Amino acid sequence: MKSLRVVISALAMFAIAGHAMASEKFKVGYLRVMDDAQAIAAYEGGFYKKHGLDVELVEFKSGTDLIKAIVGGQLDSGVLGFTNAVAWASKGADLKVVGGAQHGYHALVVREETGIKDVAGLKGKTLASQTEGSTADTVLKGVVLKNAGLKAEDLNIMGVSPQVAVQSLIGKRVDAAFLFEPQATIAQLVAPVKQIYEIGEVWPFPCMVVITSGETLSKRKDALWKSLDAQRDAIELLQKKPAEASKLIAEYFISQPTLKTLKNGDVPRETVITDAIKSQTFSAVLTGKELARMQEIADILTEQGSLKTRDGKPYEVKSIIDLSWQKERKL
Repeated sequence: MKSLRVVISALAMFAIAGHAMASEKFKVGYLRVMDDAQAIAAYEGGFYKKHGLDVELVEFKSGTDLIKAIVGGQLDSGVLGFTNAVAWASKGADLKVVGGAQHGYHALVVREETGIKDVAGLKGKTLASQTEGSTADTVLKGVVLKNAGLKAEDLNIMGVSPQVAVQSLIGKRVDAAFLFEPQATIAQLVAPVKQIYEIGEVWPFPCMVVITSGETLSKRKDALWKSLDAQRDAIELLQKKPAEASKLIAEYFISQPTLKTLKNGDVPRETVITDAIKSQTFSAVLTGKELARMQEIADILTEQGSLKTRDGKPYEVKSIIDLSWQKERKL
């Protein structure tokens, strides 16, 4: 009788443990930028729940902090620039890129009074961009400036948040800014600036991707796949019904119901974000062409000296790519 009670007790504990594992939240990290719109829309639109996943959406101030959380096991996955994954993986971190997110659309906007007409005109000027080593910083220095015959030292580059960059344009503390959405759209509405360059039109590249740890991929594959399914649904909404998607995510980017603009008065935030969404290209899958471009960016990082491998050989991006989700889903 005693042994029977022990067995029943053990089974009960196993059932409780099993229930706890089943109901464990899946934590998705994101940055408050349009590049991460799929993660936000999937949460606000109920797509995660639709796929049977209990998600906790966790905001981070930088891609570096987000990747640290994945590496440390506090986060299951995140949408961020893949250069963070490459940098950490090259040092031994067990990371995997498992899906696509947003293509690289970063606009170069300049204060109208500066008279800057092209990228070459930035020489000797002050430019607000993202932190050193970020995907935006990498393509700015390795593609945008290089193709214009400029080096980073030819101008003063300030590594700041997109929000600070917009305020710096308004306050005349910088002459130009390299911005992603929705800040690029917002800047042109609230400050006397104009866009003179868009890297997404000149040099398309996969800016944001879905990153996870090798451990999560191994132990929580089913939950990870569900999160990717949900984000794919969100991407479809963003691409096909931007106005509807805007209603879900607008308050993440503009706290007030309206945005006070220079020329059009108060504009509903949903209108601003709808326009920002329309300017972007989102994709849940990664193509061979995109993987090749990712390798190019890794090579740029190596050339800049910010990416070093243990054996001194060029870093192979394919070592952290796992496309089994899109293969299983036949995408």
